[in-house]
Parts: sequence; structure tokens; C-alpha cells
Amino acid sequence: MKKLVFIMVGLVLFSISVTAQKFAYVDTQYILDNIPEFAEAQAQLDELSNVWQKEIEIKFAEVDKMYKDYQTQSVLLPDDMKKKKEQEIVDKEREAKNLQRQRYGKDGDLFKKRQELVKPIQEKIYNAIQELANNNNYAVIFDKGGSLTMMYANPKYDISDDVLDNLGASLSGRKGKNKGSTGTPATSTSSGSKTGTDDSREQRK
Repeated sequence: MKKLVFIMVGLVLFSISVTAQKFAYVDTQYILDNIPEFAEAQAQLDELSNVWQKEIEIKFAEVDKMYKDYQTQSVLLPDDMKKKKEQEIVDKEREAKNLQRQRYGKDGDLFKKRQELVKPIQEKIYNAIQELANNNNYAVIFDKGGSLTMMYANPKYDISDDVLDNLGASLSGRKGKNKGSTGTPATSTSSGSKTGTDDSREQRK
């Protein structure tokens, strides 16, 4: 009987503890959109991506020219010279594809540059959220912009602007939030926030 009483008391205390916990959520994409450093990082990534894309296009244009020249000259070339020209074209195309992979492939130059520019910003956001959680006794802070599915989100629990305040971001010109309503539907988004230029590029066939 005493054991049962202790269990019941424990369950009541646990219930009270859970009820007392504070929850909140943030929209990391909204936060990123309102941080000037992120816009600057995005601009740098876009500029680099454009430069590298032109570099790759030049390489493939050279391959095209070599192939067209070969087609024009092949009827007059001996077999050994044909094989040599063909190998040169193959090598040049491989060089172009390797450069494309180096720039835009998995763990390529664009990915590394994004990590270099964006990761410090993400760490600042995380530290600001952690500080708010500690100061306001939040048990859990969800990310509306992440992989979590939120079927409904009451704006009064959105602390995204508090995070921006903690980061020292200017109040003027903030975009994308309207906290006047009593509730907003929140749709599921893909995992993670967008943090830079899309790596996917049209692959040359």
C-alpha cells in the first residue's frame, strides 16, 4: 500500500513538473533572412558560383571545338593521328568533368566555402537560442524551419524576434513575420534551412 502511495505521489509530482515546463519555437529561416552577415555570405557564394560556372562552361566549349575540328579533319588523318586526337578529346572532357565535380560535387569547393561562411552564423544563432533557453527556463525550443512537423503554431510562442534581439539585429526592416493573429498553420518543411546557393547544377550530358 505504501509503495502504491509513493508511486501515485511520484506520478502527481511528475505531472506537475511536466506541466510547469516552458516550450517555444523559432523559425531559423526567418532569423537567417534578417541577419546581414547571412545575406553577405549568400552574395559571396553566388558570386563564386557564377565565376566557377563560367570556368566550367569554357572547359566544355573547348571540348566541343576540339570535337568539331576532329570531325572536319578526320577524313584526312592517318589512323594513329586519329587515335591521338580522340584521346586528347577524351582527356579534355574528363578534365572538364573533374573540375565540375571539384566545384559542385559532394564536399566540393562550394560546399566547403558555404561551411566556412555560414557555420559561424549558425553557431551564433544556436548560442543566442541557448542563452534565451537558460534565461527563460525553456525546456524545449523547436525549429519551425527544420525537419520537425508542426501542424499548428501559436505565434505567441514564437521567440524568433527575441533571438534576433539577442543577436543585436536591427528591428527596422525585419521581414516575414506577422504576430497579430491568434494562430498560424505551420507546414512541414524539408530538413534543415537553406544556407546558400543550390549545389545542384545542370549536368552536361
